[in-house]
Amino acid sequence: MSSLLFQTQSFLVVGLLIYGVTKRKHKFLHMKIMKTAILWDLLLVAQIELTRSAIEKASKVTSNAMILNIHVSLAISTVLLYFIVYYFGNKLAKGDESVRKYHKPIGILTLTVRIATLITSNLI
Repeated sequence: MSSLLFQTQSFLVVGLLIYGVTKRKHKFLHMKIMKTAILWDLLLVAQIELTRSAIEKASKVTSNAMILNIHVSLAISTVLLYFIVYYFGNKLAKGDESVRKYHKPIGILTLTVRIATLITSNLI
């Protein structure tokens, strides 16, 4: 049952991220949606750790299936990218246009890696 709940939340987070990207022309709406999706996703990671001891399982790299190691790598990358894209987004919100050239490609990369995380979670 918890697996279905996590998968549903994960799908909704990705949907919210995609929706947020479509609202990028509406600065405040885009920011609100993206912050909500990122926070929800980080809470989802915490939920999975608390209920499944995910870090302990993931740390057994040599005995894990390759797809699990790929999934873990993608999930960690997503979290790290969230912090980077959030940082640049905050700078943009404060009027620093010099970071726009970084924010967009890192945002696209973050969404792509998050979608790959969703796909690999279904293959585990």
